[in-house]
Amino acid sequence: MMVHLRYFASIREAIGTGSESVKTTAATLAALRDELIARGGVYADALARGRAVRVALNQTMSDESAALVEGAEIGFFPPVTGG
Repeated sequence: MMVHLRYFASIREAIGTGSESVKTTAATLAALRDELIARGGVYADALARGRAVRVALNQTMSDESAALVEGAEIGFFPPVTGG
């Protein structure tokens, strides 16, 4: 299926793009993140399992167990702090 990825803040800077569309066989957000990590290089560094990364599915913050659907928009965010 085709999904649309958006990267924000330090993740966007590390990967070098704000968005891309990808074909995936992943059934969940976790599996999609693992596919991206498997690309290696900047993807592996920015989305590594040891890093805190928040994920949104169709503009709603979601648990990585959420199911993907055709045409979904997935956003990857670093943790945000403020004062």
